[in-house]
Formats: sequence, structure tokens, C-alpha cells
Amino acid sequence: MNVLFLCTGNSARSILAEAILRHDGAGRFLAFSAGSQPTGQVNPWALHTLAARGYPAEGFQSKSWDAFAEGPVFDLIFTVCDSAAAESCPVWPGRPISAHWGIPDPAAAVGSDADKEAAFALAFSRLKHRIDQMLALPLGSLTPESLRAELQAIGKEAQSA
Repeated sequence: MNVLFLCTGNSARSILAEAILRHDGAGRFLAFSAGSQPTGQVNPWALHTLAARGYPAEGFQSKSWDAFAEGPVFDLIFTVCDSAAAESCPVWPGRPISAHWGIPDPAAAVGSDADKEAAFALAFSRLKHRIDQMLALPLGSLTPESLRAELQAIGKEAQSA
């Protein structure tokens, strides 16, 4: 399944989600990320967070969702920040299932390096938890409607992590 994670800047949350699913869902999922207004660079704290947890942290780019206008066809699309959820998204071919998995923006963290590292660790933890829940779903036996409901429920789940 092709999965796209969308955010506004495509520099932190969507990059983390892409990396987690690319690694943890290898062989089952192809993960991508993009933004409505990409910053043009991946936040260094996102790369640090991935590397510190044993995930590949190379080859990621901050790019516009326009980069996927010609494909691939996506099966699932997730918005991971509130501003992207409110935006008018492009019409994606193939009618992908979409869900909102809002995560507070770790790139907005202010303060010390420890504060920034903690914000990125929290975002990583929440995204990993949601992706783990998705990976545990019996995808082959769910109808598109029930899959959409399951994915939306995962996004609404309160997390203490």
C-alpha cells in the first residue's frame, strides 16, 4: 500500500511518520511525505530523533504535495498537523482513504536543546504508537469504510506518551 503523510512544512512530523512507516512497515507499505507549503529543508531535530532511535535518517526531503501530482496512486493519506487538515487538499487519483492524526508541532518548541529534543521525542512516540496500531489492523479483511473508521479512531485516541 502507498501511504502519504501530509503536513504544512514537511520538515518534522510528516518526515518522522514517513521514516517510521518506511522502516516498520517495510514490505507491506511504501511511505511518502509532503507539505502544502514545504520549508525546503528537513528539521535537523527530526533527523536527530530518527537516528537516536535506530531509524534511517538519510535521504529525506521537504517537498510539496505537487511532487506527487503524477503519482504514485495512494491508498492511504494522513494529515499530521491541524493546519493541513483544514486546508483544501488536492484531489488524489484512486480515492485514497484519509484520516487526520494531528500531532503538536515539535518544530515550534522553544527553549533549550533539551526542550526541543523532548518535543521531537514526544512527536515520534505518538506517531510510532499510531503507526503500530495501524500495522496491527487486519487490513485484508476490512472494508474501505471500516478501515477509514479504524484509522480515524486511531487519530482521535488520547495519548499520554
